[in-house]
Amino acid sequence: MELMNLSDKINIKLTNFSIFEKYILINCLVFAVISITNALYFLFTDQHLTFFYNYIALPEDVSKFLTRPWTIFTYFFTHFGFRHLFYNIIGLYFFGRIFMTFYDSKQFIKHYLLGGIFAGFIFIISYNIFPALINKQTVLIGASASVFSVLFGATATNPNFNFNLFGVLQIRLWVISSLYTLLFISTLPYANSGGELAHLGGAFFGYFYALQLKKGKDIGAGFERLMDKVVSWFQPKSSLKTVHRKKGKREYAGKTKDEFNTFNNQKKIDLILDKISKSGYESLTAEEKEFLFKTGK
Repeated sequence: MELMNLSDKINIKLTNFSIFEKYILINCLVFAVISITNALYFLFTDQHLTFFYNYIALPEDVSKFLTRPWTIFTYFFTHFGFRHLFYNIIGLYFFGRIFMTFYDSKQFIKHYLLGGIFAGFIFIISYNIFPALINKQTVLIGASASVFSVLFGATATNPNFNFNLFGVLQIRLWVISSLYTLLFISTLPYANSGGELAHLGGAFFGYFYALQLKKGKDIGAGFERLMDKVVSWFQPKSSLKTVHRKKGKREYAGKTKDEFNTFNNQKKIDLILDKISKSGYESLTAEEKEFLFKTGK
């Protein structure tokens, strides 16, 4: 009975997790499995296990990638070092919270997954076209590119949004994103060049995706339908008859255009009202005052 209660509590807790917290948990669980397996293998064989390096990290070599194409998905849940994991889960937590003030869970998933996939292909292409990287053997791991896709997606949506660091320091999103971009470019010749290019790839994708959403175009809609179809394969079939709705208005981010615009406007209103409650009406920009005036009519 006690075990049942504990199981129920865990299920309730997981259900209440936000999507970015669930992705943090997934990354932590994968790291735990890798670390424990590596430790046990070393203790019993006095050798280092190369399985994870070979089969879940993304290789730079095209021929290797073609024999293990799943690595374009597995690499951005994979970390071999605790410090690498720690920095990424901190980024996921803070930037994920900001992202969710503008979008829903499905948009987070698409930014994370598609940003990581795009960055992975940038990594492979870079090692096969740039003279400085050709003939170098390496792999790509970590959620960094996906995290930056989320951050830059939020930045494109509202660049002047204030990131509140522990209630002490407020920094606008465009400043944070600009500093990260400068960091990637400046360290590219000296650090992990392929990794930095992947970071830039993830950042570019997230920014571009969000700009398209602001125009009412969801370039990830096809990927969302594919995900829904794959998930449906693992769900029990219902005996109830499904009534298919006739296709009507074009959908944006899983909503009609009007619903999508209403959702975005409400999010913007909430942010403005929150700003007023913290800093007063005079702290609003002219654009924010005009937007509030128009929506109040």
